Amino acid sequence: MIRAVVLISGRGSNLAALLEAALPVEFAAVISNRPQAAGLAYARGRSIPTIALDHRDHVERSAFDAELMRHIDAYQPDVVVLAGYMRILTEAFVARYAGRLVNIHPSLLPSFPGLDTHRRALAEGVKIHGCTVHFVTNQVDHGPIIAQAAVPVLPDDTETTLALRVLVQEHRLYPMALRWLAEGRITVTNGVARVSGQASQALLAPIPGDHADLSA
Repeated sequence: MIRAVVLISGRGSNLAALLEAALPVEFAAVISNRPQAAGLAYARGRSIPTIALDHRDHVERSAFDAELMRHIDAYQPDVVVLAGYMRILTEAFVARYAGRLVNIHPSLLPSFPGLDTHRRALAEGVKIHGCTVHFVTNQVDHGPIIAQAAVPVLPDDTETTLALRVLVQEHRLYPMALRWLAEGRITVTNGVARVSGQASQALLAPIPGDHADLSA
């Protein structure tokens, strides 16, 4: 079993998916940069220690990250899990947790890094969209890809409907990827992540009306 600290900024839906997945992971603490984040209350309801660090109390990003690292290190985690954590991390932070810092992003990276991924996907007219679990590097929303899940983009999709379809897959994908990490099955060679004993590192959501089981 590995030990994890989870960082959040909002409602914590991916946090909830991880906690409810019965993973071989000890969730040591949940930390948020927003004291009112709903995910903190959820974690407390699961008897997980929580910490609220308001980033607005720090003029310098580096000072906030230094305090954040101090709290994380107190729990001695094997992995730091970003679950809707909406802060760009400093190089010092990324370096400290290199190889054990993971994130989930709502697009099929390397397409659409950054914000407004669903709006941008619709504007580009892509036919397939999705989400990515990856190791974090200093390049925002890049790093070795652990797993991806794809969904069809439908002709009548809005940002909301597409975001909801992707979110369903996020809640499937992140627990799966964290389980692989906990089981020691992930290796990274030349910037490419591989999972031992796994035929595919992708999940495919069925197109509505298609009853085939496309789950990897």
